[in-house]
Amino acid sequence: MAERETAKPTHRVYTVIRREGQDDYWLNIGLAFPHRDGNGFNIVLQASPLDGKLVCREVSDDEPTDATPQPRGRHDTPRGGQGARRR
Repeated sequence: MAERETAKPTHRVYTVIRREGQDDYWLNIGLAFPHRDGNGFNIVLQASPLDGKLVCREVSDDEPTDATPQPRGRHDTPRGGQGARRR
């Protein structure tokens, strides 16, 4: 049976979306957790990049390393529940 991952992620995983006439958009799609022996990573993705390319960047000291992304924006409110628009 596989061991449960207990280490904190050391890298964020992004896909870079090229936009003509604008800056590229770096979309955070996952996290990388180091192996105990230091010779690799387990990468957990919440989406797959369309171009097959991943960018891994070290997590900086000023950003949270929480492995569970926090929902944000208007998608926080469940459909049909409180705050839903009536027709």
